[in-house]
Amino acid sequence: MTNTKTVLRELIEMSREIGRPERDLVILGEGNTSAVCDDGTFWVKASGTQLCTPDADTFVRLWLKPVCELADRMDVSDDEFKAALAAAKVDPSQPKRPSTETVLHALALTEMGAAFVGHTHPVAINALMCSVAAEEACKGALFPDGIVVCGPAPAYVPYTDPGLPLARAVRSAVRRYMDTWNAPPKVILMQNHGMIALGSSPTEVDGITSMAVKASRILAGTYAFGGTHFMSESDVQRIYTRPDEGYRRKELKLD
Repeated sequence: MTNTKTVLRELIEMSREIGRPERDLVILGEGNTSAVCDDGTFWVKASGTQLCTPDADTFVRLWLKPVCELADRMDVSDDEFKAALAAAKVDPSQPKRPSTETVLHALALTEMGAAFVGHTHPVAINALMCSVAAEEACKGALFPDGIVVCGPAPAYVPYTDPGLPLARAVRSAVRRYMDTWNAPPKVILMQNHGMIALGSSPTEVDGITSMAVKASRILAGTYAFGGTHFMSESDVQRIYTRPDEGYRRKELKLD
């Protein structure tokens, strides 16, 4: 059984790296991260804490099952939601409140197939996600390395109120994505909000985040040169399924 303290240590290190101010991914209390344990629990960032200075007290450990079940409960008031998250804590005496996006993280760590999750608000990505071209910007891939690291395309979620409504909207978007690609996305882009990186390891979450930021900068640059030339569907499929690219993913510790 995975030592929950080992998972927590890896999550702290990942969060510190993502939260470095010079990377321009989050400021102050923005963003949240999580990781799954193999005992039916997960760690998630506590509300109001900062990714740039994480320690063991930055995270709350909860039971996965009751948190995931919240996604299917209708008409949950803000007070009921808060109480349900408190009841799902492994340690009821833990004073910190888990992130508003805790249900989203629980779903990402179960049906979306991730072991580690990084939700950030990169300036380069939000410049696009807050623009009139947000949905258009998510319609394709731009270059081979972006496909190798981030998958054939991101999943796109129109603006939704954070918390339980957003968790449900992300789940719906991911299910549609899986119907198309037969695999969960690596990147979820949320209009007027930010991005989510779904990874099998801290290294993959970091790599996905960095590559998604690069792709957004390139995409923004294409608009200065007359528009975007997305790769064709056949070319995307070729890169996505090439055995040598699969080997490279493993060597880069992205699987």
